[in-house]
Amino acid sequence: MKQDWMTYYQAVEGRPPHETLLKALSIFDAEPLLDRPQFAVDLGCGDGRDTVELLRRGWRVLAIDKEQNAFDRLLDRPIQRDLLQTQLMNFETLILPQSIDLINASFCLPFCQPADFPHLWQTIVTSLNPGGCFCGQLFGDRDSWTVYPDRTHHTLEQIQVLLKTFEIEYLKEEEHPGVTAIGEEKHWHIFHIVARKSS
Repeated sequence: MKQDWMTYYQAVEGRPPHETLLKALSIFDAEPLLDRPQFAVDLGCGDGRDTVELLRRGWRVLAIDKEQNAFDRLLDRPIQRDLLQTQLMNFETLILPQSIDLINASFCLPFCQPADFPHLWQTIVTSLNPGGCFCGQLFGDRDSWTVYPDRTHHTLEQIQVLLKTFEIEYLKEEEHPGVTAIGEEKHWHIFHIVARKSS
């Protein structure tokens, strides 16, 4: 099933940053300031609702998406461009720099092909600094999109294995009928995650 990303971007325009990102940022806010700007990667950044918040707080951000339209919309917003890099890239070929403080992946990782997900996750884990945070969502095994073979879904037990080298700060399972951002009916099964890589 091919996503209509332009319609999605229009539907979510103006929405605030995701709660998981704000929870992760609150962890950093409680710690002493570093003598350098903190560095975040926003995977599947879309039109930039999370990237904009990171930039507003003075973070350096590498925003990654596979859709050029995402960057067109992001760069059309009032942002501090000197702190921003963008990279057009698929998850299946993802390469990340090292020494990342925060990797944000809001509602995007399930769109990785299942065969490529282990490499994607290992790339995320190895690129984070010790004490760095991952925040985002994974879709559960009872989500209605499990019918699509190009999507990745997880059980709670599988997610706990993925997070074995992390300290879990927040893990919330959500399951209910609902609609997507563009109004399609869907059964949601989502895990909201904020986790900190063990030192």
